[in-house]
Amino acid sequence: MLYAQVETGQGYLAKIEEESFVDGEGVRCSVYVSGCPFACAGCYNVAAQKFKYGTPFTDETLTQILDACAPDYIAGLSLLGGEPFCNIDIIQPLIEAFRARFGHTKTIWVWSGFMFENLKHNTKARKELLKQIDVLVDGPFVQQLYQPGLAFKGSLNQRVINVPLSLQTNTIIEI
Repeated sequence: MLYAQVETGQGYLAKIEEESFVDGEGVRCSVYVSGCPFACAGCYNVAAQKFKYGTPFTDETLTQILDACAPDYIAGLSLLGGEPFCNIDIIQPLIEAFRARFGHTKTIWVWSGFMFENLKHNTKARKELLKQIDVLVDGPFVQQLYQPGLAFKGSLNQRVINVPLSLQTNTIIEI
């Protein structure tokens, strides 16, 4: 299965952590989508590589996630996986509903095996979603480059990117 061809996923979530302290800055609601074709060696979330792992994403789930993001102490939404950009059937309505409810008062962080440069020139749906997020942690996990204690990433090749500034300046701006 070519990962560039997998876009919509199967509509499953691996898990929801309503109060996460590790998936981005501040206290966040973390949503783990199911399905990842990258299958990185040493992946910490192997179960979520399966596209039908976990529970189906529903309107009730969407409401639960948005309500979990509502308290003032929640800094925003983090989308992980699995591969979010291979689960557009979930992340597109989630991001749209999040922005409709919170605007830009809270941030959206996304972890992806895709590189920023690839997403910028990928399918229309992926490019549009990239424009809606604040921070992208990009690149596949590379076990040989693993280093404990890296902020928000698992291996040295990954980057923590300020997406709006990077799109505006047409250069990678890491935070």
